[in-house]
Amino acid sequence: MADGSDTTLTAEQTATEQAPHGLVAGIKSFAAGHGGAKAVIEYVGKRGARIVLVGEDGEWGDQFADDTVVAREACAEAGVTVENAWERELMDQMRPSNDLWRSMARRSMAR
Repeated sequence: MADGSDTTLTAEQTATEQAPHGLVAGIKSFAAGHGGAKAVIEYVGKRGARIVLVGEDGEWGDQFADDTVVAREACAEAGVTVENAWERELMDQMRPSNDLWRSMARRSMAR
């Protein structure tokens, strides 16, 4: 439709969207292993959404979801706060290790 109403999510559609159990478990596991966590959700086009998790200890990692709605639902189920943007305090908290940089490089090269 020209008015964009065809892209609007209805309450019925969002209620049936459920985050995959493995995604929620991965987020919970990360948060538990790092003293809690905050998340930033990034839209990555057809691939879906990237959930960047920043632990209270400065470690960070990521998970992928089918879309941003599923990503937000997974974070809510896991009890992780979703930040609306990359705030300075959150970025200052990040302490990536060399091993993490290497593993991320291998993952992106394999895709």
